[in-house]
Amino acid sequence: MTIRFGVIGTNWITDRFIQAGLENEEFILTAVYSRTMEKGQAFAAKYAGAAIYTDLQQLVQSEEVDAVYIASPNSMHAEQAVLCLNHGKHVLCEKPAASNSAELRAMIEAARSNNVLFMEAMKSTFMPNFGVIRDNLYKIGRVRRYFASYCQYSSRYDAFLQGTVLNAFNPVYSNGSLMDLGIYCLYPMVALFGKPESVQAVGVLLSSGVDGEGSIVMKYADMDAVVMHSKIADSYLPAEIQGENGTMVIDKINQPYQVKIHYRDGTVEELTLPQVFESMYYEIDEFITLLQSGERESQVNSHANSLAVAEVMEEARAQIGLRYTSDL
Repeated sequence: MTIRFGVIGTNWITDRFIQAGLENEEFILTAVYSRTMEKGQAFAAKYAGAAIYTDLQQLVQSEEVDAVYIASPNSMHAEQAVLCLNHGKHVLCEKPAASNSAELRAMIEAARSNNVLFMEAMKSTFMPNFGVIRDNLYKIGRVRRYFASYCQYSSRYDAFLQGTVLNAFNPVYSNGSLMDLGIYCLYPMVALFGKPESVQAVGVLLSSGVDGEGSIVMKYADMDAVVMHSKIADSYLPAEIQGENGTMVIDKINQPYQVKIHYRDGTVEELTLPQVFESMYYEIDEFITLLQSGERESQVNSHANSLAVAEVMEEARAQIGLRYTSDL
């Protein structure tokens, strides 16, 4: 069963999504939505056969679209997703799925009431080496700490320093370090260990009102978790899951390509699996497989996991004083 996709957004991430999707023989692109015909035509010219829409209402009414991938600014996700879901379109929504937990609950409710699939597009939890992490976690014994860092100097920060506030640093679009990068550390944590019992957050707010960087310490029953994120500085630290028998080391928590365990006796076990496809391929394959099997929710990027992550980020934002227009 071929799945006919429409896409909302004509940015670089949509390009990567389509290119990864075209590696799957069950994927076909049939529609592109853009706010302007000129941008839509320029984008769709790379992909033969895709219709161009500048009216989202017309796209969701199209009988040539089964599912929609949403890659618009974060603040637009909820409204666009609910519209698609209420018209019977399955939705794969780029992370973060919503600006806050209230929006996410509305999206989940729309999916359930219309019996359609809704999934947050967090790619890392479907990559082959995330499965390696999950399946080999028992080897390190009782887990005592999860540590993950995603700090990457934004290419848009230089413009910000010169006085130009682009979308990446504009609170109107529900952006900033936590939402853009911190979520890559939090989602795998929740997928592996569930929602933490408590959250303590600090961060640096920029003059535009978004966070430039931050750190979060979270408590579980018998372990803790530490997450660092930044769009104004780089980090080269790997992620670690520390257990009483050994420590699992992951090269990049946002894109795990290498995984090994350092045991207490000094031995090292290499666990890395080769990755055949582009990193976004695996979330698309999960989405298509779910649709073909009649499922309406992923067991990995589940509604509960997405909601738990949204609630953790919401609590962290409250503690550092970060509010978005969507929160009002």
